[in-house]
Amino acid sequence: MDIAEHMLRTGSRGFRDDLDRAVDDLKRSVRGLGLSWSLAWHDVVSRYRGSILGPFWITLSMAVMVLGIGFLYAELQNIPLETTLPFVALGIVFWGLISQTVIEGCESFVQASGMLSQTSLPMLTFVWRTVLRNLAALLHHLVIVVAVIAGFGLWRTMDLPLALAGLGLVLANVSWMCLLTAIISARFRDIPQIVMSIMQFSMFMTPVFWQPGERVGLMDAVLTWNPFFHMLDAIRAPLMGVAPEASTFSVLVVMALAGWAVAFGLFTATRRRIVHYL
Repeated sequence: MDIAEHMLRTGSRGFRDDLDRAVDDLKRSVRGLGLSWSLAWHDVVSRYRGSILGPFWITLSMAVMVLGIGFLYAELQNIPLETTLPFVALGIVFWGLISQTVIEGCESFVQASGMLSQTSLPMLTFVWRTVLRNLAALLHHLVIVVAVIAGFGLWRTMDLPLALAGLGLVLANVSWMCLLTAIISARFRDIPQIVMSIMQFSMFMTPVFWQPGERVGLMDAVLTWNPFFHMLDAIRAPLMGVAPEASTFSVLVVMALAGWAVAFGLFTATRRRIVHYL
């Protein structure tokens, strides 16, 4: 098949052209992060228009869940409340960021189908929109984080710069997960349900509520090979004044590099067809 026939059948001028267009999309979306933030904030505001507390309803419900689960697990595991409650509170808040970004990432392109088909906006703008929307939700939940840090005296021992570095790596990883699920979900509409089931299962396999014990046997495998454990550990451990696992930051860096290579490679290969999937 010669080049002209290949272009006629596929609409592609070759991998190099596809890569150039994908990189250009990335550059333009980064330069337009202000637009992504505006879209994300509009999503947050419109979701709670007419509500008295607005997004703080989620914060209030999360605070109630933190108190309920904190007291329950303190009794079940026979661990002092001053140890369990901060662990559970920080776990629930940052698990919410991770899980909701991945789950909502499935709809990043689907929900923006109208704008994608009628404008020339960079496609990755809508991935950043999903990430920033959940980051905005996290900013509301910081009320819980600050209350826990102040109330239990964690500010004396916490390593805030390390926690912020961990948050940066978490965002780098959930971003490529968001892009990957957005692409696949645009083609296969069953994927959001599958992703939601995986994240629900992962919540119970990750020490969000429960304190990990001795790392032997199955417990060691669950913690070592669970990427969500490393994401939580990178943020929660420094805030609690505890050193993260020795491998945590290395795992997150490798995950981010490998994940972005795969996700961006798939984006390069499918970018021309995503609008047609929608």
